[in-house]
Amino acid sequence: MGPEIHDIFVIGGGINGCGIARDAVGRGYSVALAEMNDFASGTSSGATKLIHGGLRYLEHYEFRLVRESLMEREILWAMAPHIIWPLRFVLPYHKGGIRPAWLIRLGLFLYDHLGGRKLLPATSVLDMRKDAAGKPLKALFTRAFEYSDGWVDDARMVVLNARDAADKGATILPRTKVVSARRENGLWHIDTIDTVTGRNGSHQARMLVNAAGPWVDHVIRSAFGQNEAHHVRLVQGSHIIVKKKFDDPRAYFFQNPDNRIIFAIPYEGDFTLIGTTDRDYTADPRDVRISEEETVYLCNAASEYFKEPVRPEDIVWTYSAVRPLYDDGASKAQEATRDYVLKIEGEGGAAPLLNVFGGKLTTYRRLSEHALEKIGAAIGVKGAPWTAKSNLPGGDFPVRGYEAEVAKLKRRYPFLADTHARRLVRRYGTRAEVLLGDARGPEDLGRLFGGDLYEAEVTYLVEHEWARHADDVLWRRTKDGLRLSKEQAQSLEEYMAARPAMAG
Repeated sequence: MGPEIHDIFVIGGGINGCGIARDAVGRGYSVALAEMNDFASGTSSGATKLIHGGLRYLEHYEFRLVRESLMEREILWAMAPHIIWPLRFVLPYHKGGIRPAWLIRLGLFLYDHLGGRKLLPATSVLDMRKDAAGKPLKALFTRAFEYSDGWVDDARMVVLNARDAADKGATILPRTKVVSARRENGLWHIDTIDTVTGRNGSHQARMLVNAAGPWVDHVIRSAFGQNEAHHVRLVQGSHIIVKKKFDDPRAYFFQNPDNRIIFAIPYEGDFTLIGTTDRDYTADPRDVRISEEETVYLCNAASEYFKEPVRPEDIVWTYSAVRPLYDDGASKAQEATRDYVLKIEGEGGAAPLLNVFGGKLTTYRRLSEHALEKIGAAIGVKGAPWTAKSNLPGGDFPVRGYEAEVAKLKRRYPFLADTHARRLVRRYGTRAEVLLGDARGPEDLGRLFGGDLYEAEVTYLVEHEWARHADDVLWRRTKDGLRLSKEQAQSLEEYMAARPAMAG
């Protein structure tokens, strides 16, 4: 008896691959999903972590993309109010700036009215001489525009899509590399290898979806033997994390003299995130690291605005990722389209292939719906669109119900410190109670690795979210790496190495 025949085999454990797998299995398709590394270990955890319309994309006339993104903001917020929440952005302005005030007003008017805004507040104008947002900035900024977008824990959004797909019946294959894929007798025959155990696998599917992100062309070349494949433009985006530069809960949108923009965003309570850069990248995406040039650029750009300069020695962490933008021939990396392109090969015949190029966090759900339209046309429709009214795991509480959820958790577990309860609800929502179980005190949570990261949380991440190494826990499932020492992180790695992987 041969391997199970799936309707769809998805390659790629980033936001697009996990989103397509979740949508498809929820419609009744049999789905397998393979990710070569950890979920969100590439592009999907290296973003600026915004659920946004893309204000600057209006300058490049990407009106369809901006409208779709704006309409998605509140849909995604309602899907996952534990990991997504509104954020106000302050755009400082001074006379003689890069963009005239009328152009900014026009852009923000379109931003407010292109579609979808019901709960998010509209744009306002600030007097920076009186408003608290002006306090950490240089005195030359006397006026600012304030508008709404959203914030997301990007890596958690990815793994929660994978978790929900698994809960609905998808076969999840973490750390599984696709070695080859070939058409035989009307089916895809896919050979894989488990990168941890070295075990070989064999799979069959009616349709293949290549959502490998920065590796999408590599998969086409290596697995399918199409040596000339070149569809994506790799653009490196890097970010720095510094100790908190301001107390205000709002974020800043800074315009630079080179027409590029950066954000300065409150991050994990005690820090400020500054980014991103945009530059073409030609090396292996696995090797991407922030460069000295990018570090200096971000420090200098932020220092143009803040009274207190941002220096390289202020940096406590950096991260960098490669965005696989669809290659539309744009002359500059920052001008390349952030829209997505879906291309079917073998449409109308047996064993079709769908290649996914480009995309952004905010539009992943719509990308998945459009992908399912193409999948349905190729192998038959199963089910109807459903994700717009759904919740990601743990997000089944009212969109403005975070504070009530924290209070509820503290009532059930009165031993939790306020900061600990807030962090657990932000990461796990209603599933925080699954993590804590019948605990009656800190001693019931097991070993303390540092901060408020207990063995109970690590166990949950291993058993429910495919965490295998310390980095999976410290930098993707959580951001506790900002608070644990190297010795504590090493202790966690040794603990995890000694126990088996159990997620299913």
